[in-house]
Amino acid sequence: MIGILNESDSEDELPPGWEEMTTPNGNVYYVNHCTKGTQWTHPRTGRTKTVAGELPSGWEKRVSEDGQVLFVDHMNHTTTYTDPRLAFATECRESSQPIRQRFDSTSTALSVLHGRDLRGKIAIVTGANTGIGFETARSLALHGCKVILACRDLEKGAEAVRRIQSEKEGVMCETLHLDLSSLCSVNKAADEFQQKYRTLNILILNAGVFAIPYELTQDGFETTFQVNHLSQFYFTLLLKGPLQNCHNSRVVIVTSESHRFANLKKVEDFHRLTLSPPPYKYWFMESYNNSKLCNILFAQELAKRWPFVNVFCCHPGNMVSSSLCRYSWIFRLTFALARPFAKSLQQAASTSVYCASAPELEGITGCYFSNCYRCDPSKTALNPQLAERLWFVSEKMFTSCMKNKKLREKFQLK
Repeated sequence: MIGILNESDSEDELPPGWEEMTTPNGNVYYVNHCTKGTQWTHPRTGRTKTVAGELPSGWEKRVSEDGQVLFVDHMNHTTTYTDPRLAFATECRESSQPIRQRFDSTSTALSVLHGRDLRGKIAIVTGANTGIGFETARSLALHGCKVILACRDLEKGAEAVRRIQSEKEGVMCETLHLDLSSLCSVNKAADEFQQKYRTLNILILNAGVFAIPYELTQDGFETTFQVNHLSQFYFTLLLKGPLQNCHNSRVVIVTSESHRFANLKKVEDFHRLTLSPPPYKYWFMESYNNSKLCNILFAQELAKRWPFVNVFCCHPGNMVSSSLCRYSWIFRLTFALARPFAKSLQQAASTSVYCASAPELEGITGCYFSNCYRCDPSKTALNPQLAERLWFVSEKMFTSCMKNKKLREKFQLK
C-alpha cells in the first residue's frame, strides 16, 4: 500500500507520526498520532485536499461490522483502512494562491500521472507514433484514457498502438490518419473523429517538423509553417464541437523556447509573404522559430475566444533525442552528442501530460509551461494585437485555400 500512495514531491510527504485520512464525503484530514490531534490542512504545505470519483480498477469499498470503512484491493488481495484515491487527491487552492510546483525537469510523464485514473476520457495526440508524442500517448493510455494517435503514417501508428497495448491489458488506443501537410487530410481527420465520438476531453498538438529544406505543401504554403501551425490551428477549430461538449476540456500546444528568437515582431509582419516566405527568403531555423511563436500566439487568442476550454502551451525540453531532427545530419549529430545531458523522451512528455491532466490547472487558461511549471514566454508572444492578427491571417489562409479547392473540383480543374 505504501508504494501506491507515494507522493511525487518531498514537500507532500507527511512528517513522522502523521497520517492522511478521508471522510465519507471525500474531504482529506490529517491525524497527528503524537498529539492525538487532527486538522484539515496539510502540516507542511498548509493546503487542503479532497478526493472524488470512482475507486481505481480492482478496488472495492466495504463497511465492517463495527462500522469501519475498509478498502479491498482484489488484484493484490490486500485490505486497508486508507482510501487509495489519496494517491491522486486534488489540492484545493484559493484564486490568490500560486500553483505549487510538484514536478520538475527530472519528472517523467508516468510520475506526473502516478495514481491518476483517466477512465472515461478521450484524447487526441498528433504525431503520436514516435518520440515525445508516443510517450505522451502511452502514458495517458496506461492510465485509462482512450487515446487517438493522429499520424501521417498509419502503419507506424498501428505499430505504436500495438506496443502500448502489449504493456497492459485493456488499454484503449487507436489511430487516425492525419497528414498536416494537407488541409484536406485535416478536414477528413476531423470528420472521421466526429463520426465516431461526440466528445473530446484532451487535444494535444504535438506534431512538428524541424530543419527541413524549402518545400511547399500541396496547399501552397511553406511546409514548416503549415505543419507546425496552420494545419493544427485548422484541426483545433474543426474540433470545437467535441471540445465544447466536455466539461474542463483541454488543448495543449507543444511549442519551444526557440520562439524567443522569432523575427516576427510587428502586426505588419503577419501577412502571408512573411509567414510562408519564398525560397530566397527562407532559412529553416527562422521558419521554425516563427512557427513556435505562432503556437503561443494561437494559444493566447484561443484562450480568449474559447472560454469553455482550458488552453496551455508548453516547452518539452532542449535537444531531446527524438525524430524531430531527422532531416538534418548535422542536428542528428548535435542532438546525439547532447543526449547524456538532455531529457529522456519520458521526461520530455511530462509537461504535456501535466498540462493535459493536472487537477490544479482546472479553470486556468492561456498559460505557458516548462518543466511542469508556469513561466513567462517572450513579450512578443503575449502581444494581443499580434495574436489577433495571426488568427485573422491563418483563418483567411485555410478558408481561401479550401474555397479554391472546391472551385477546382467544381470545374474539374487540376
